[in-house]
Amino acid sequence: MAGGDSINGNNGVTNGKAPIGGAQLEIDEDLHSRQLAVYGRETMRRLFASNILISGMQGLGAEIAKNLVLAGVKSVTLHDTGTVELWDFSGSFLSSEEDLGKNRALVSVPKLQELNNTVIISTITTELTKEQLSDFQAVVFTDISLEKAIEFDDYCHQHQPPIAFIKSEVRGLFGSVFCDFGPEFTVLDVDGEEPHTGIIASISNDNPAIVSCVDDERLEFQDGELVVFSEVLGMTELNDRKPRRIKNARPYSFTIEEDTSNYAGYERGGIVTQVKEPKVLKFKPLQQALKDPGDFLLSDFSKFDRPPLLHLAFQALDKFTVEVGRPPLAGSEEDAQKLIALLADINNSLPDGRLEEIDPKLIRSFAFGARAVLNPMAAMFGGIVGQEVVKACSGKFHPLFQFFYFDSVESLPTESVDPNDLRPLNSRYDAQISVFGSKLQKKLEDAKVFMVGSGALGCEFLKNVALMGVSCGDGGKLTITDDDVIEKSNLSRQFLFRDWNIGQAKSTVAATAASFINRRLNIEALQNRASPESESVFDDTFWENLSVVINALDNVNARLYIDQRCLYFQRALLESGTLGAKCNTQMVIPHLTENYGASRDPPEKQAPMCTLHSFPHNIHHCLTWARSEFEGLLEKTPTEVNVYLKKPSEYISAMKQAGDAQARDTLERVLECLDSDKCDTFQDCITWARLKFEDYFANRVKQLTYTFPEDAATNNGARFWSAPKRFPRPLEFSNQDLSHINFVMAGAILRAEAFGIPIPNWAKSSEKFAEAVDKVMVPDFLPKNNVRIVTDEAATSLATASMDDADVINELVMKLEACREKLAPGYKMNPIQFEKDDDTNYHMELVTGLANMRARNYSIPEVDKLKAKLIAGKIIPAIATSTAMATGLVCLELYKVIDGSHKIEDYRNTFANLALPLFSMAEPVPTKVIKYQDMSWSVWDRWILKGSPTLRELLQWLKNKGLNAYSISFGSCLLFNSMFPKHKERMDKKMVDLVKDVAKFELPPYRSHFDVVIACEDDEDNDVDIPQVSVYYE
Repeated sequence: MAGGDSINGNNGVTNGKAPIGGAQLEIDEDLHSRQLAVYGRETMRRLFASNILISGMQGLGAEIAKNLVLAGVKSVTLHDTGTVELWDFSGSFLSSEEDLGKNRALVSVPKLQELNNTVIISTITTELTKEQLSDFQAVVFTDISLEKAIEFDDYCHQHQPPIAFIKSEVRGLFGSVFCDFGPEFTVLDVDGEEPHTGIIASISNDNPAIVSCVDDERLEFQDGELVVFSEVLGMTELNDRKPRRIKNARPYSFTIEEDTSNYAGYERGGIVTQVKEPKVLKFKPLQQALKDPGDFLLSDFSKFDRPPLLHLAFQALDKFTVEVGRPPLAGSEEDAQKLIALLADINNSLPDGRLEEIDPKLIRSFAFGARAVLNPMAAMFGGIVGQEVVKACSGKFHPLFQFFYFDSVESLPTESVDPNDLRPLNSRYDAQISVFGSKLQKKLEDAKVFMVGSGALGCEFLKNVALMGVSCGDGGKLTITDDDVIEKSNLSRQFLFRDWNIGQAKSTVAATAASFINRRLNIEALQNRASPESESVFDDTFWENLSVVINALDNVNARLYIDQRCLYFQRALLESGTLGAKCNTQMVIPHLTENYGASRDPPEKQAPMCTLHSFPHNIHHCLTWARSEFEGLLEKTPTEVNVYLKKPSEYISAMKQAGDAQARDTLERVLECLDSDKCDTFQDCITWARLKFEDYFANRVKQLTYTFPEDAATNNGARFWSAPKRFPRPLEFSNQDLSHINFVMAGAILRAEAFGIPIPNWAKSSEKFAEAVDKVMVPDFLPKNNVRIVTDEAATSLATASMDDADVINELVMKLEACREKLAPGYKMNPIQFEKDDDTNYHMELVTGLANMRARNYSIPEVDKLKAKLIAGKIIPAIATSTAMATGLVCLELYKVIDGSHKIEDYRNTFANLALPLFSMAEPVPTKVIKYQDMSWSVWDRWILKGSPTLRELLQWLKNKGLNAYSISFGSCLLFNSMFPKHKERMDKKMVDLVKDVAKFELPPYRSHFDVVIACEDDEDNDVDIPQVSVYYE
């Protein structure tokens, strides 16, 4: 069999694991770049050396295995003695109808192996013995009796070194996790965040010393944290790299418990950096923790009393299963009552901490779903448990300590379900039916869903809805759209894609893969970007027929557009997003909740232009500048050249008409490209790149420090080069410095590409390239007087206007035209668009070189190419675990939306951070309601007027509502204003004709209405904000 699933006839075990500490595997940075952004190289290396056991391969085991295989652990061993049954299909995507009756672990191997062929996947199909656990760094059990779990956990706890033990269960809409990582487990990084830093402004000679920082950004330090100092001038005693504990942490200052009275006086400069301290956790073994669980991890403060009850409920369920030989049956009141009695017995036997009240309705729901593994719950808990395994193997992030219980009983239908409706129908959805009933199942199957995006979130959502049976009935349809294609970096978490799909349309590949999970899925894949331009595809009829919209997007603008469409058509929107180990979900429900766009994060703080160009003080500034220079030199200027060469006269007249500093700057760059900097041979490109090095990293710095010497003062007498400014030093080029050579090499190769010049084979040999660089003549530089360097932080452009811009432009045009006449017919350049994810194109080599040489000028710590790619490429850190959790949570809400009768208090928005771990669930914010007379409306309302009314009829219609309309507009065109006498002539014209004749708007054939904005007042002349009005015409 393929994929390491061969069976050893003696004991049903295969184990392809090699010992830890062998040859270090190279990390494929193209594949794992998004994951590396979360974990870093050291954690990834630890993962690559980790062997994991997953016991129980129903839905939860399948999800955990998927997440760990994508993460790239060394090996995953799947254990299950059971066989695939219909019941499994509501939870697991690893088996299909052809696998019925086959061993669950064995049938899971091929699909898991496809996700990552570097992971060794093996199986155990016989009963486990505790001795077998010694082969693993972490073991996960998803379907095990308490007695056996206690035996295995004791073995793992006492093993040297300890083996991380995780027990997790999903029972209907209830789930639990228990972690035991041994007597002493060291957490190397409790939150995964970058160490906080501050730029020092002053340090007092005091006991204790007060440290003040520049008010550029608030400090994030907490009392009791350790920090180290560096680059302090004057009080150099603090630069000893000794960690110091801080107190009295404030937004811009703190104190250190140190007497600095006799230290040298502080002069300037200095960086203070947080030291991340390891944390040792002492886990209790399961047997002890069951009796003394400590604090439960809460997820929902409205259910603060729920975890202690569920702690006993899961123990009672284990007792029931042992006694009866099976879990309680769905709809069986007898079984439910027996479970409640067992729970009461356990509660009464507690020496202390007894529960005063047991909620029988809740335990009844628990009993009815006890056998079902629902996909949304499996996805959610698969994310949580997968992350706990990563923590166990790496020490990265804070483990779950030690119990977590969760339920989503609000997902149940609001009307009580007839027990007969819970009975199995011999269908693949039987497990789900046992929880929700066949009526909701039918609604799910007939749902018409619009999914926007098929990346990481989209792949997970497609898998989830296929297993839930959403849009799998005769009346159902799922439409998915995504205009993106598959790249290699997608494969580490967008699990429906394979390496042979690279370059293909995401939506098409994802839809095909989802159809293999459930052949009944009615899905249409489109490649349209959901935007105003595609409204002929996603027209009114399309939107009006939808049941729900699921966003799987990665940018705010697209989310806002979909949000507006959902508001307009009054359709529920299920929104989610991830950032590294964090995820959030937001439910946007018509007439109940606020919409997505109602609350926005503050815009990201941008560094001032002058900081980026002349006064950088961190590597982010250097990389932002580097990316900007790359785009200017290799994309924007060559594009401008081509625009000019295509239509010279039109281009020149446009520039003359603009006649400003920006037009002058643009023309100067175009002229440079075609004249002084024009390259005809590869040696020309080397010369250009070598002179760029001199210009950027020597001459500009010499000019800057000539204009502002180290002792320069501002107008008010303060030191000019005070924090956060860093005084720069020019670089001297050396062909012995590989970073210098690599910069010039990347620059020359890309310049040659832009000019269409062949690149010789020797160009990529550092030695031969250095010889070619030595041939370049570099002119001496003399700094100039009266050079204006922008220091104003409010400035948005470096171009400075002057009185003679128009004359300079005329002169540039003459030179440009003279250059053009010398060019070959049809001459054009090749603009280069920045592409971060291709390691062979030299883009990141140039950007990293630009940033690091600049960092060297300013004594800023340099970064490697990966870190540069993450920052300059604006890569969003992403891992499979948080994505899985987010989509599981959303699909628990999807049950409520499709049921259609839940109140706002039943819905949940979630913010979670798997690194801490933190789960925060809360009711959505209600929509704001406007009341007027006996009417009320909200942002969700749109007033509709049918029958193609005239202007007079529209005004009368509003008058009947007690509203006097004084202004009606369509887009930016005013159709009516009561102040204009001539507008009264329009009274008997149909509104549709006014839109055509006055607004000159051609109504598209796929629309049957248009929208007008109407300003109204009441009879007392008070303005009344009314909803948008849609006027329908024949």
